[in-house]
Amino acid sequence: MFKKSLIMAGLLLMPAFTYANENKHDHDHTEVKEHHEHSDNNIEKIQVTASRLGRIVTESATRTEIVNGEEIQEKALMRPGNISMLVAETGGVRVQTTSPALGSANIRLQGLYGRYTQLLSDGLPLYGGQTASIGLLQIPPTDLANVEIIKGSASSLYGGSALGGVINLISRTPSDDYEGEVLVNVTSKSGQDITSYFASPLTDTLSASVTAGIHHQETQDLDDDGWIDIAGYERASIRPRFYWQGDNGANLYVTLGAMTEERVGGTLDDATVPDSNSFRQTQDTLRTDIGFIYDQPLGQVMNINVRGSAMNQNHEHIFGMDNDDDNHKSSLIESSLSGYSDKTAWLVGVALQSEKFNSDSFPEFNYAYQVPGLFSQLDYEASDEISLSLSARADWHSEYGTQVSPRISLLYSPENWTIRGAYGKGFFAPSPFIEDIDEAGLSRLAPLENLDEERASTASIDISYVLGSMETSMTIFTSAIDNVTELVAIDEMNDASGKQVHIVNTAGESEISGAELLLRYRWRDIKFTGSYLYTNGTKNDNSGVGRVPLALTPQHSAGFVAMWEEHGSHLVGFEAYYTGTQELENNPYRDRSEAYWHLGLLGQITIGKISLFVNAENLLNVRQTKVDSLVLPEQAPSGRWTTDIWSRNDGFTVNAGLRFQFGG
Repeated sequence: MFKKSLIMAGLLLMPAFTYANENKHDHDHTEVKEHHEHSDNNIEKIQVTASRLGRIVTESATRTEIVNGEEIQEKALMRPGNISMLVAETGGVRVQTTSPALGSANIRLQGLYGRYTQLLSDGLPLYGGQTASIGLLQIPPTDLANVEIIKGSASSLYGGSALGGVINLISRTPSDDYEGEVLVNVTSKSGQDITSYFASPLTDTLSASVTAGIHHQETQDLDDDGWIDIAGYERASIRPRFYWQGDNGANLYVTLGAMTEERVGGTLDDATVPDSNSFRQTQDTLRTDIGFIYDQPLGQVMNINVRGSAMNQNHEHIFGMDNDDDNHKSSLIESSLSGYSDKTAWLVGVALQSEKFNSDSFPEFNYAYQVPGLFSQLDYEASDEISLSLSARADWHSEYGTQVSPRISLLYSPENWTIRGAYGKGFFAPSPFIEDIDEAGLSRLAPLENLDEERASTASIDISYVLGSMETSMTIFTSAIDNVTELVAIDEMNDASGKQVHIVNTAGESEISGAELLLRYRWRDIKFTGSYLYTNGTKNDNSGVGRVPLALTPQHSAGFVAMWEEHGSHLVGFEAYYTGTQELENNPYRDRSEAYWHLGLLGQITIGKISLFVNAENLLNVRQTKVDSLVLPEQAPSGRWTTDIWSRNDGFTVNAGLRFQFGG
């Protein structure tokens, strides 16, 4: 059974383009077990790569949730410029705004801090080992086929940057024919997007695709207080990909990317914040990257995989009166050997990761980390119903020493049930770029001293059941994080450096536990999805004696989506998302947020190769500045002028456009 599944899914560790045939089908199932009748010659396959060993998702002990191509196409109509909405509306995933001035955001998985989430493209860290918060808003969904999500510590698979989990963006792969599309979008908030995707075979063994986009957003001051509520930007990006397949089963995948953006936030040119201090904030970005994956079968049951990537990102920052130009570099080279027998699949590999940061204005924060590592994974099929996955990694961090990260996952799948359990440990190397620094830069931050690595233990139990056209799942999860880094004010009486804040390891553990519930039902061409997330996060209070709730972590959130789609004809969708109250920190206006609803409507009509779409977001016109000012009465010690965003800040928005498809 185990050997047959792997043969059906393709050789172990095939690169992203092994999806070429599978992605031509629509998959409505996220993580739960497929309920179609299977035969040896016709298997409904969703192969995953994020779990390292290329297993079919329903047969892998490592829980990997899939956002399928159909859902991606729907979300691309709502937000063509970036992937924030695509991941935000996945259960247990929360997109958290980190800078109200620039609108930057990161991804929190099951309540864990966004800096712990590793963002990958086809298994490669093209956006950096520690993805910058703004990076999430610079990745268009145009060429995505699937998105894989592993929640909980995945350091055993991907090292210290995956302490909280992994989001792997899987690109579309060229078919045997020329195909392409162009999407044009405009919004009621003066935004425009033009994205394109073209793919074609070049020879019998070589094919290529190219994705390009141009995006514009005018600055918006929705409450006329002189502070920009929606940051303005001009962005252009291009990404060619090449796919080569040799006669001997070898495969080579190469991708290159370039993106440039000018982003503006803070105060308007003719406006001031309190105390007549203007705080204009800008960020100019130029990012380039390259990556490759090479696979070579060794006989019938073994495979060698070599992959690598390099990313270079230049920033020119302005934070009020302070200029801060910097450079981020990240690279990875990795090689692994894998194989399988009737009952087992295994993998061993070596990796070398590098992270470098250089600041022209604040060189005291420069760092260069080298992290060689060894990793391994063993999947064992004890029976047709029970599978086990063990993985472990040892990293030798140049700054934080030896780090060992284990993970164990268990799958039990009797008939229509799927039950999984997982436990893992991991680490994260601290850097200056915690969430609070996004808003004000490094000018007031004291040099990092005496920091320990952040460490976490995570565990989860997942239970899923499928009956006909209905599927349900429940997840119970918990995590404990040691040495969490946070920004605190410096006692001015004991500090003569002029710095006002520093980063420290907090005492005690931060603890997060909760549950996810999911219900899906398909009736003819209509899909219904309901979800609920309960999260209880606490940390030590300032006295170190009691416990207080984690800020910006709603205990209750829920969602409902109804989508009626007839392929090639029309699509109509309705969504409703509820976000409960959240604990707030350093907010002079309130200690707890208000709960709010987000409602949306989507419609699309397709005539031949042309689709016309209209999408209305935030029908209730929810906006945080209707309740409280976003601007603080006085500048915070860190230099920031705003409170955290706990609600939406864009108000009611409509976007509409055309999608043209070619070939296919």
